[in-house]
Amino acid sequence: MTDIGVEPYREITFDADGDADPAERAALTGVDATDLVLFAHGWNNTPTSARGLFRAYFAAYPALLTGAPGVRLAYGGVIWPSIRFADENIPDFPHAAANAPGPGLDSATVAALKGFFPGQDAAIDRVAAYLAERPDSAEAFTDFGRLTRGLVAAGAGAGAGDLVLDGTAPPPPALLTDDTLELCRRFTAALAETGMDVQPGPPGPAFSIGGSLKHLWDGAKEVLRQTTYYEMKHRAGTVGQHGLGPLIGQLALTRPDLRIHLVGHSQGARLVAFALKGLPPGARNVKSLTLLEGAFSHYAFAERLPDGLAGSGALSDAQARIDGPVVSCYSHLDTALGVIYPLASAVSGDYASALPGLERRWWAIGHDGIQAVSPCTTLTLAEALRDGVPDSGCVSVDAAAVVKNGGPPTGAHSDICHPELVRVVLAAGRIIPT
Repeated sequence: MTDIGVEPYREITFDADGDADPAERAALTGVDATDLVLFAHGWNNTPTSARGLFRAYFAAYPALLTGAPGVRLAYGGVIWPSIRFADENIPDFPHAAANAPGPGLDSATVAALKGFFPGQDAAIDRVAAYLAERPDSAEAFTDFGRLTRGLVAAGAGAGAGDLVLDGTAPPPPALLTDDTLELCRRFTAALAETGMDVQPGPPGPAFSIGGSLKHLWDGAKEVLRQTTYYEMKHRAGTVGQHGLGPLIGQLALTRPDLRIHLVGHSQGARLVAFALKGLPPGARNVKSLTLLEGAFSHYAFAERLPDGLAGSGALSDAQARIDGPVVSCYSHLDTALGVIYPLASAVSGDYASALPGLERRWWAIGHDGIQAVSPCTTLTLAEALRDGVPDSGCVSVDAAAVVKNGGPPTGAHSDICHPELVRVVLAAGRIIPT
């Protein structure tokens, strides 16, 4: 049994297609509890690092349950095949502290990439060599682009987007079609905006400083990172809709008394949100959904898109599928979502390219909360802790008061292990009185 520091704890592991371990399914069904909090990780690429996040996140729960007589809370960790570059900053997370951001790829990241893109070891080794050597050559960037795009071609790279546009086919993603040097320039400039020690360089045909292209390898590393994001985004949706959703539906039949509370961080927030699409008709055992710094579109729950866009959010009917609220905890201090995510969404073809220069349209739900949904209650964290949250509908909670620590380029993106955020989950699920 895995020791996470809380009991009873169960784990459910999914593969990239959403298939779960049968023994873990059975163990989850037999848990002795009235309520089950299922937490899905985001940027962790191994079960070991995911469990480290689970341990830190769940630590605050037991002390906060003292005022909840009759509640027997169980804890569940959702493990899915995602990836995290080893130089990404996670506050108070010791295993990542030694991997400072910088040029090149460390051995842990290379190994993670090879696991994420099986059969592509030679291409990944060549990509790593380019990032380490930083050749001053336009041809090197062209070959780098060819190699990174080949990684996506080797994977699925397809699935449900965050938005559904009326009568409009998604454009080919710029990540796979645009000039590699231009993409590297754009990401280098975005990294500089987050506070990274990079040189964005002046605009122009050569994108160079003193005739050199070397500084653009900082942006090239981010292009590689966003290539994995492109794959991981769709994988999160697949695992949620075709794996976690049906599993929760099975629990509704075998354990109708068990109240489910879904929590997800980053891409794990996308996973648990898309699990609602996979719930079978009549399943009403999900009592709350809490998104922590969710890395998907803030329009995902919209019935109609704003500002002349014809369509809806991919989760426009999701609110009606749960017996409780949908809560997005967000922070403007999350630079991963406020700076990098809009550009990543634009180049990955998340929705039509008819919005040049309007970056707010590309923001994530973890940056400014749920948008284009009416009614939607907007609260400060202090208000949510004092008064609780509504029993149903969409709720946005500005959590910047605690989600505030972390260095560039991701900022406060992973600063989520706080008792205050746990209290929001407990209030959303009507587990403790407010």
